[in-house]
Amino acid sequence: MNNPLEYTARDYTVSLPASEYIAVYRDARRIGACCRVCPNYGRSWACPPFDFDMDEYLSGYRTALIIATKISPVRHDLPISEAQRLLYPERIKHEKALLELERRYGGRAFAYAGTCLYCPAGSCSRPDGQPCRHPERVRPSLEACEFDLCRTTEELLGIPLRWGEGDRLPEYLTLVSGFFHNAGNVTFG
Repeated sequence: MNNPLEYTARDYTVSLPASEYIAVYRDARRIGACCRVCPNYGRSWACPPFDFDMDEYLSGYRTALIIATKISPVRHDLPISEAQRLLYPERIKHEKALLELERRYGGRAFAYAGTCLYCPAGSCSRPDGQPCRHPERVRPSLEACEFDLCRTTEELLGIPLRWGEGDRLPEYLTLVSGFFHNAGNVTFG
């Protein structure tokens, strides 16, 4: 990424029983329908459809640690095209920390939605019917697992998601990820 943009970032976390998070914030029908119309559907190893049973994939964990990073650009006149440049450094931090949590505690990480960081744009091996080149690093997002992130961030973390107007970024961007586990007290960062 060239010329980093100035921003502030603040992490918010909440832990709750995984069964409660699944029961209250997973909306398989509605969020699954949104995934099916996304251009990445079936074209990225981080996106559905998956070759595993989602209920089984999510089961067996006592705790869900939800992490949101609120990214506020210093300049308030940025075009929406700058979103990825703002998100990228924080996304790298999230994914590194999530993989470290998996290594340390077991459990299951859920990364940020969007394109994969590990293959150049448009070069995922999935459309060619080939296995993922980076299965040790690629994780599905909470959205890909049919969780409602608007409700998650607003109700659990007090951060309403914001959308840009026209071609301008909103006042802040929110990066959301999670970690399901059976360990004791797990902290992010």
